[in-house]
Amino acid sequence: MLTQIAGGVCAPKGFRANGVHCGIRKNKTKKDLALIVADVKCATACVYTTNLVKGAPILVTKQNVADGYAQAVICNSGNANTCNADGVEIAEKMCELVREYTGINAGDVVVASTGVIGQKLSLDPIIAGMPALCEGLGDHSTAAAEAIMTTDTVAKEIAFSFTAGGKECRIGAICKGVGMICPNMATMLMFVTTDVAISPAMLQKALSADVKKSLNMVSVDRDTSTNDTLCVMASGLAGNAEITEANADYRAFCRALNAVTTAMCRKIARDGEGATKLIECRVSGASSLKNARLVAKSVINSPLLKAAMFGSDANWGRVLCAIGYSGAKLDVEKVDVVFRSAAGTLPVCKDGSGLEFSEDFAKRVLSEEEIVIDVDLNGGNFRATAWGCDLTYDYVKINGDYRT
Repeated sequence: MLTQIAGGVCAPKGFRANGVHCGIRKNKTKKDLALIVADVKCATACVYTTNLVKGAPILVTKQNVADGYAQAVICNSGNANTCNADGVEIAEKMCELVREYTGINAGDVVVASTGVIGQKLSLDPIIAGMPALCEGLGDHSTAAAEAIMTTDTVAKEIAFSFTAGGKECRIGAICKGVGMICPNMATMLMFVTTDVAISPAMLQKALSADVKKSLNMVSVDRDTSTNDTLCVMASGLAGNAEITEANADYRAFCRALNAVTTAMCRKIARDGEGATKLIECRVSGASSLKNARLVAKSVINSPLLKAAMFGSDANWGRVLCAIGYSGAKLDVEKVDVVFRSAAGTLPVCKDGSGLEFSEDFAKRVLSEEEIVIDVDLNGGNFRATAWGCDLTYDYVKINGDYRT
């Protein structure tokens, strides 16, 4: 049984966290340095951005978790540490600072950064912030979630309990990312902790499979970040028999992992830069999983459709347009489209042709904060869901002066 609980990354056994303002960001009210530590060395799996331009922390993290294990995460916001000549050196020194203050081996540290690309990152504020960061380690998942935020308006964290091997297990997460979000593996930054006992190989298998149906299906603006990192650390302290094969316990863990990532997908899209609405596109009746995903992602990626949702305009032709250029194989004369929200259900297209509807009712349906676009391709049994947001004036304002 899967139950939502409190605690974020500190909900599972064996994890502590904290977040502080160290001075990377000029605004002293905003935290900018986070740390998550485990009591024991953890089985660890990661996925990263597919952008050819990668932040220096990714290069260091890949090396540190190559053996499938890690024990801490350190992350700063306000500076991406990307495209810097000394970027790798800075990232490595951040890991050394974790060793100096916690005793955890520097080679067992996941390091991440987020913020402005191409701006030199000084180690001085991080050094200054380490004492308070480490002294305050405890049940402070929210502080850590706040410290990794950039243009996010709310901290993002979640946790669930589930059963594996007859034992209660827990899984929790924090994440950030509301802009530069069209990942081909994950969101900008997401850190997941769990106390389930699972081998590194099976943990990586579960993570790599999950992101294809969850975080790969989120888009705010069709831009892929240079620093995307999704990391899962498993302490094994729940006491279940270690998961080493795809058995019932493995499937239970996969369900819990997907509950976390799917919840985060919705949080990311709902908090998209300047967004006023969450858009969820549910595609059914596809001839293949690939086609279902292509259609769902194309719809929520469409700037014209996103603008129409901002204006509460039932311009369903933009849905058909996005389906048509998605690259999916389908019969456009079989496509049905329905808009849904808390205000009601509005069928707008049947067999590829428009239906009569009340513009007043349509405006009410699309004025809600969460909009579902149901697309039935009527050509098979595969389905997929993608999450996005509307495109507003504020998105341009936010990104017009992001660096300055």
